[in-house]
Amino acid sequence: MTTAEFREGRSLARNTLTHRSTGRNTIAHIFLGILVIYFLIPIWFLIVASTKNAQGLFAGSAGALWFDKNFNLIQNIHDLFTYDGGIYLQWIGNSLLYAVSGGVGATVLCVLAGYAFAKFRFRGRSFTFALLLGSVMVPLTALVIPTFLLLSYMNLTNTIWAVILPSLLNPFGVYLMRVYAIDAVPDDLLDAARVDGAGEFRTFFQVALPLMRPAVVTVLLLSIVGVWNNYFLPLAMLSSSNLYPVTVGIGLWEGLAASNNGGGTSLWNIIIIGAFVSIVPLIIAFLALQKYWQGGLSLGSLK
Repeated sequence: MTTAEFREGRSLARNTLTHRSTGRNTIAHIFLGILVIYFLIPIWFLIVASTKNAQGLFAGSAGALWFDKNFNLIQNIHDLFTYDGGIYLQWIGNSLLYAVSGGVGATVLCVLAGYAFAKFRFRGRSFTFALLLGSVMVPLTALVIPTFLLLSYMNLTNTIWAVILPSLLNPFGVYLMRVYAIDAVPDDLLDAARVDGAGEFRTFFQVALPLMRPAVVTVLLLSIVGVWNNYFLPLAMLSSSNLYPVTVGIGLWEGLAASNNGGGTSLWNIIIIGAFVSIVPLIIAFLALQKYWQGGLSLGSLK
């Protein structure tokens, strides 16, 4: 085989691989585009439906994904915040209280526990961590009834503690912090800080914690979102509507609307705009913490 024939064969093989790679990338992009459309359709429907009145919501399926001629967004927002004495604001405030208290508290516990599992050697560490991993597999709904009985024995049901205390437990967050801290915080750096005379608390707060910041923000965001979207736990624990979070409150309105007991007023447009307003804080949180969240997840996936 001559040199020219060898080069021609190599060029042909390279072109074949390039075409195959291009075809695979095209299929992958098409698949991802379909997924994006699939996940954005409910959000788009929520945005469009929030601008319609009660008649426009049930005008027909043909215009369900497009705006109506009557732009009713401002009126819907006014009706939302004034209906039933403005109880929606109370529900939003409750959700903020539960999400911030439970999310921050869970993050603190996850950071401390994950760092301890990653950097300290103590008796029973492997067994305890195995139990922790096993608890990740237990559905949260399966724990609601036992938790209700426990808190009922302590006379804490129908209080804010009935929602906040169970929200402090986040086994997956502990696992994520441990996986991140193992490699993100070098043992040599901790040993150098101890040699310089730093105690364990100072070593943790001034050396380890800044290196763990991406994972801390990731766990914080996931914890807040989980508490904010929680429905079954507050539904089982709370009996007073003044303590409801926004998820349970909207569910209460939905039941009233379905049974036509909304006092002669159609609640469906209020329910739709209430659902839309309830996701705005989550969108703001994701956009504000996006760079930390992405960094924490990408680095954690490499461990």
